[in-house]
Amino acid sequence: MKVAAIQMVSGSDVRANLQQARLLLEEAASAGAELAVLPEYFCLMGQHDADKLAIQEPFGHGPLQQFLSDTARDLRLWLVGGTIPLAGASADALSSSGRVFNSSLAFSPDGACVARYDKIHLFRFDNGLESYDESRVLMAGDHPVTFDVNSRDGTLWRVGMSVCYDVRFPELYRAYASVGAHLLLMPSAFTYTTGQDHWEVLLRARAIENLAFVAAAAQGGLHDNQRRTWGQAMLVDPWGTVLAQRDQGRGIAVSELDPAVLASCRSRLPALQHRVL
Repeated sequence: MKVAAIQMVSGSDVRANLQQARLLLEEAASAGAELAVLPEYFCLMGQHDADKLAIQEPFGHGPLQQFLSDTARDLRLWLVGGTIPLAGASADALSSSGRVFNSSLAFSPDGACVARYDKIHLFRFDNGLESYDESRVLMAGDHPVTFDVNSRDGTLWRVGMSVCYDVRFPELYRAYASVGAHLLLMPSAFTYTTGQDHWEVLLRARAIENLAFVAAAAQGGLHDNQRRTWGQAMLVDPWGTVLAQRDQGRGIAVSELDPAVLASCRSRLPALQHRVL
């Protein structure tokens, strides 16, 4: 199955971001991708963290979800929509708590939403000079989510969902390995400072320890809010080999994921069968 990890430099104009996403997804489809993954916050990198509250949608309908559904159907793609802000439990009213879920939605080629994952681990730091806390605007999810993709060659792929900061918590991905995941998704907007030291090694580690493919879409560049993200969208195989990557700027990383490679890695090093804890 050919998979595309999309890299964007989203800004504060939602319409422009959706146009950028559509063009990159069209490029991915033209390259033969069956599954494409958009980055975290593909729809908005606002001037302020709370800007995402203004575009929140109830789960099941809204212009962002319609865009994802229509694009998946038009391009005949399995499409994972990075993240969008979804309101809380009420389906009829927007969140009154001042916080939203940072949600990754998966759509099938017929435009149906087949999975929703709410980011579990919320990023927070304080170095004494500056601080940031996602929980001021976001609510945390509380459970792992998988969905299954039937590729064009008839292979069934089990896909585990995650978002950005989740990558630092290996127990999430071990839970996916325990239910037979073959591919782990990590749409992200990784900070430039930590990205240069940790991004690639974390992605490769998650692939190696779970003997699974990894697809990591990314934000990568200088945004109009002056935030700089690391980029390096990439695809990694179960042995930790980087199959494709995009360093900075808008573009796609595309590679064929071969189920025979997955089977070979798990056969020659059956570490998943040797687990004790």
